[in-house]
Amino acid sequence: MPSGSNPVPLKGGAMEQSTTGHDAVDDGTLSVHRWRVSQLARLGLPGTLAEMYADRSDWHQVARLVRRGCPPRLALRIVR
Repeated sequence: MPSGSNPVPLKGGAMEQSTTGHDAVDDGTLSVHRWRVSQLARLGLPGTLAEMYADRSDWHQVARLVRRGCPPRLALRIVR
């Protein structure tokens, strides 16, 4: 039985796994990742770089540098 699952008894004594909050957390993590990718892409980074660094860099710092005239790729390089 995967961790985080609780057995739920069914009629007749059989057990079925119930879903816990882990699935929601995974969906939430994916949503945050996608949002970060979109923010980095909006700043001018190519999609592949945005995807690679979405969870490894602070997009706020990248945005600050870009707003001050720094090219997006250089801003990412500075921040990471």
